[in-house]
Amino acid sequence: MYKDIATPTRTKEILAKYGFSFKKSLGQNFLIEPNILHRIVDFAQLSERTGVIEIGPGIGALTEQLARRAKKVIAFEIDQRLLPILADTLSPYSNVSIIHQDILKADVQQVISEQLADVEDIMVVANLPYYVTTPIIMKLLTDRLPIRGMVVMLQKEVAERMAAKPGTKDYGSLTIAVQYYTHAETVMHVPRTVFVPKPNVDSAVIRLLKREQPAVAVSNEDFFFTVVRASFGQRRKTILNNLMSHLPNGKQKKEQIEKALEGAHIDPKRRGETLTIAEFAILSERLYDFFSQEA
Repeated sequence: MYKDIATPTRTKEILAKYGFSFKKSLGQNFLIEPNILHRIVDFAQLSERTGVIEIGPGIGALTEQLARRAKKVIAFEIDQRLLPILADTLSPYSNVSIIHQDILKADVQQVISEQLADVEDIMVVANLPYYVTTPIIMKLLTDRLPIRGMVVMLQKEVAERMAAKPGTKDYGSLTIAVQYYTHAETVMHVPRTVFVPKPNVDSAVIRLLKREQPAVAVSNEDFFFTVVRASFGQRRKTILNNLMSHLPNGKQKKEQIEKALEGAHIDPKRRGETLTIAEFAILSERLYDFFSQEA
């Protein structure tokens, strides 16, 4: 068995060997605690039939753990300076492919078709760069990829927002966007002390298991999310005031908005964070009837 990359000594050796310097703009923080990586891999429930998509492999610390448990690992790395390092550190693993591309610009569906056609199960497992966590997760969800789910490390506060329950301070439009597509659960907290360099925030690992069908059925998804975002426009405002302020021509459509709230049995004085995803679905259907008639 090869020595784990994710130890302080080995990480230091690799960085020194290649004269690697961290780029703050890429959110580079490398884990130096193998036990945390083992737990992340455990949470992903991989098998010899699983293909894994990783984003931001760094020097390969998580990648090697994935390679030991999965059939195949495809890792997207944006930083060209890391390619020769990864070629070195991951040389023992023939089941790893590194793609030098920004995941936000990648055609992940095509990569899956070309490189993961022979697997029965696909998981995204990654220590995500924190400055771009939400766009990455939303891209992977809205692209409707054939994945079982994701186990990703991200900023603790963002994880708490994704897994939040109605009526809590963390519950918002991001919660609904993520939980529309997945079952979300924070499975582990990770202190900032186990990274090099040490980040300014604590981290958490969230597991997002994809629903077979979205959590609610709506006529128009774009409109549904427009209503959700409008409802959280200003957290201290009532749902009625937020919808009037943040829906297109909302002030002119006060009467229709009030009727939609009444039809959905939602008190106009409630705040957005008290509504369940099911209530948002009913409300958006009522509003869609009014707004689409005039479109």
